[in-house]
Amino acid sequence: MKDFYNSNGFYFPLRLFSIDQSNKYREKLELAEFKIGPLHYFAKTYTMMKWVYDVATNKTMLDFVEDLIGKNILLYNATFIIKEPKSKTHVSWHQDLTYWGFNNNEKQVSAWIALSNVNDISGCMQMIPGSHKQGFFDHKSTNDENNVLSRGQTVLEVDTEKAVSCPLLPGEASFHHGLTLHASQPNNSNNRRIGLNLQFISTDMKQLKSDNDSAILVRGIDDYNNFKKDIVAKSDFDDDGYDRLLERNEHYNKTIREK
Repeated sequence: MKDFYNSNGFYFPLRLFSIDQSNKYREKLELAEFKIGPLHYFAKTYTMMKWVYDVATNKTMLDFVEDLIGKNILLYNATFIIKEPKSKTHVSWHQDLTYWGFNNNEKQVSAWIALSNVNDISGCMQMIPGSHKQGFFDHKSTNDENNVLSRGQTVLEVDTEKAVSCPLLPGEASFHHGLTLHASQPNNSNNRRIGLNLQFISTDMKQLKSDNDSAILVRGIDDYNNFKKDIVAKSDFDDDGYDRLLERNEHYNKTIREK
């Protein structure tokens, strides 16, 4: 697993929990959406929903993350990426680390967990193998309203013939490096395409674009304290946590939009 990831810049699939458990998590998400509206692309959702934190501390997942970035691990973000049925929403070719502002490009990994069937029809992720070894690519900001990314940031002239699709069943996860070129197409299925994107970093990482950034320790110890400590929700829908969610989401989006 680790060798494949290091060579290609991604790995899939890894089974984290059963399809039945995945359906229960999806029900919790959709109950929260019923109460407050869409949660697509909100940052740090574990500040309002404890079950998201429970997913993020899954032992099978953290064991793999530890193999990749070391034993002292912070959860930096947890974001739902949702494509509604028959929608034009897509994600253009990009690298995650382009606007994150970290001081280190290696001690991080993103996990993408499926809470629905995710395949080529519903718009699964596609990766360019080995692209994480080529440094940063130039990104062009666009005004495409159907592009999920904050700036519509796009890498042009990608050799899509090399792209590898990463289909997942509910409860499975894929992992990718922050410099791996990846994208996803629109959801042409009749079902919601729901993914939970988790971003893990080593405790010695620093945020260079903000003194007010936050994270939560999920394994090991934090001898650096480079981030403020996020408050994890007390329940599956924490009313007090809703205010924290809004505040942290605003800060996260402000940070990644800064040059």
